[in-house]
Amino acid sequence: MGKKRIVKKGGSNEGGAPARNSSRVPKKKVAAGTLHIEATFNNTKVVVTDKQGNTIFWSSSGSLGFKGAKKGTPFAATKVGETLGEKSAALGIKEVDVVITGVGSGREPTIRGFMSHNIDVTAIRDITPVPHNGPKPKKPRRV
Repeated sequence: MGKKRIVKKGGSNEGGAPARNSSRVPKKKVAAGTLHIEATFNNTKVVVTDKQGNTIFWSSSGSLGFKGAKKGTPFAATKVGETLGEKSAALGIKEVDVVITGVGSGREPTIRGFMSHNIDVTAIRDITPVPHNGPKPKKPRRV
């Protein structure tokens, strides 16, 4: 009928030290960072980087389990900001600069959710591209 499995009671590691979850233990301490928000009509994507621009962690409405039209809602954006605020607080981030791109409804709720974990926002920049005049229009159709 197959081999019997032997289950040992106690810690899973051999050294006798208490087991630690690797996601809870921060690998490095970062004091300040940058929060990049891309808010479209269909989704809200957020990336936390250090001051040099190296990505620390990211999240989006879709990665939190929202599907379809619910990804573009302010509630989903708030949840994204709260999850990244929690991770940032665990890493030791005290202040962030915010860079916003896009015209979606999740621009402001993301920042509010992020600030709910006692992280200071030092600057907010909006770098949404705005067309000055657009491309040249098509020539009139000749029939």
